[in-house]
Amino acid sequence: MDERKKVVLIGPVYPYRGGISHYTGLMYRELTKDHDVEMISYKMQYPKILFHKEQKDYQNDRFKIDDTRYLIHTANPFNIIKTARYIRKMKPDQVIIQWWHPYFAPCYILLAKFMGKQNLTFVCHNVFPHERFPLDKLLTKMTLKCGRHFIVHAKEEATELKQIMEKPDYQVTPHPSYNAFRFTNLTKEQARGVLQIPENQKVLLFFGFVRPYKGLKYLIEALPQVVKALPDIRLMIVGEFAGEDEKNQYLQQIQEAGMTDYVMIEDGYIPDQEVEKYFAACDMVVLPYESATQSGIVQIAYGFEKPVVVTAVGGLPDVVTDGETGYIVPPCNPGKLAEGIIRYYQNHMEEAFHENIKKEADRFSWERMAEVIDKWI
Repeated sequence: MDERKKVVLIGPVYPYRGGISHYTGLMYRELTKDHDVEMISYKMQYPKILFHKEQKDYQNDRFKIDDTRYLIHTANPFNIIKTARYIRKMKPDQVIIQWWHPYFAPCYILLAKFMGKQNLTFVCHNVFPHERFPLDKLLTKMTLKCGRHFIVHAKEEATELKQIMEKPDYQVTPHPSYNAFRFTNLTKEQARGVLQIPENQKVLLFFGFVRPYKGLKYLIEALPQVVKALPDIRLMIVGEFAGEDEKNQYLQQIQEAGMTDYVMIEDGYIPDQEVEKYFAACDMVVLPYESATQSGIVQIAYGFEKPVVVTAVGGLPDVVTDGETGYIVPPCNPGKLAEGIIRYYQNHMEEAFHENIKKEADRFSWERMAEVIDKWI
């Protein structure tokens, strides 16, 4: 770059939990290599009445961004206007906002109005939310029309963007990898020692918030077929269930399928420093989603050079090379899901998949993402 530009980056960062917080922090670090970046986050992200679970995680500061300004109270219009005027005075060359849910529509619309005319880019993690609701399309349209440029991580997301905007200036770019979770470079053997899993056991991982659209029920339904072919297999279900009733439904399904001895459940939010042991210990990560836009879980898996089995929904097929970095199977089909898992082990694909994932590292690099943003500054 010939000169450093001033960029304002808006979104959740440490100590806020979740993949978008990690994403924003890593984007900041990449952009600061060539630009002067002001990181603005929330003093209040969600009201507790809408989001009952803990929103922050102070247990690890690996993703902490020094000098972050926690300015935005998303439900206080006076605060939003004050923040917008602060940004306007900075005269940034570009403002980048993370977009994933219409809850933020009133906040971002007001922010855009009072920032004045800005070179505004929206990074659309989801154009529309996973769990749709009345007015979500209208709120999304009203917000995104404030932007000048758009980054999406899947072709399907681009299609949705074009449903609500005429000729948007957008770029489809793969979701970058999350190799930042490799805190101690645990080997598979070391990780299994920590988790008390035999070294010679075959291990699958389902990771992340457990929600109906993620299709865990189909993976459980597929498990007896997998066990019949691979009796020494174990499934780790690691993540936070929506509630006890939902968790009990899965436990009942596991019991009725006779799979209790083949499943290990770690219920609850997994702090950043605890993520590594689960991905290091597994052979393969399974995403049996019913629907999806894209998934940071695939990119965490690739960060640990682990292959995946994904369903052909949303942007998941865009980031998996079938038969080389993982397998793509039809959604809501336990039989095909089981076949993909069995094929990996019976064809002894671990070494080949491992090498293929390493070869594709540049495709999922943060440098690629920065190049997309740079062309709009």
